Amino acid sequence: MDLWPWLTAALLLLLLLVQLSRAARFYAKISLYCLLCLSVSAVASAVCLLRHGGRTVENMRIISWFVRSFKYAYGLRFDIKGRENLEVDRPCVIISNHQSILDMMGLMEILPKRCVQIAKRELLFLGPVGLVMYLGGVFFINRQRSSTALTVMADLGERMAKENLKVWIYPEGTRNDNGDLLPFKKGAFHLAVQAQVPIVPVVYSSFSSFYNLKTKLFTSGIIKVQVLDAVPTSGLTVADIPKLMDTCHHAMRSTFFHLSRNPQENGAIEGPAVQPAQ
Repeated sequence: MDLWPWLTAALLLLLLLVQLSRAARFYAKISLYCLLCLSVSAVASAVCLLRHGGRTVENMRIISWFVRSFKYAYGLRFDIKGRENLEVDRPCVIISNHQSILDMMGLMEILPKRCVQIAKRELLFLGPVGLVMYLGGVFFINRQRSSTALTVMADLGERMAKENLKVWIYPEGTRNDNGDLLPFKKGAFHLAVQAQVPIVPVVYSSFSSFYNLKTKLFTSGIIKVQVLDAVPTSGLTVADIPKLMDTCHHAMRSTFFHLSRNPQENGAIEGPAVQPAQ
């Protein structure tokens, strides 16, 4: 029995659904994104192994080159201000808000040299994605075992100065698309105080005008990015961490509302209004 007519009919039906249904378009784009991540990770892993032979932070430049190409497939543009605050030649802890699976594109768009990330251990087992993250020098922590996570963070604090590393962390701890910032967890701030390195906040505008999981919206759009001035930690101790967290959270939250206040270029949904602090 010839399968080609059936396959052709199924493909035409799929294309028709994508044209008629916003939900179908949404899931088609998400599926393509996941496929891109898997295929590009496999290719980038091979290039990293050929270029550097194994695990090194230098591989992040290769990985970021591949990931930055994703924005052309999805019609996304980045409007970046304050990039110079990331380009200083010194260790620092970079913190940013965390909204969706698309954050990886935003991270790689402005990733500075010699910068590694902190990621949950589960990602290590995602086939080629886990492999390329490992080759790029990503530090994996087991969030279910705090003692192991603390050991990894302590080791990373020592290596930051020795190897001149920047570390990128999402202090909210999980993805959040509710139009506000979640309370911050202490890990990033403990690391900065321990290593006595500055904290550089990075804020991305709300994705809601072009990407919304609840309404199945996924179109083109502009992502505004603001890199704030570094917050020094020299001389601070563990006792100063709560105030340090409040300072960074307030600055990032205000910036998030400011960046998200106006509609994005596609004019889909207006950003969230400023709400009073709880």
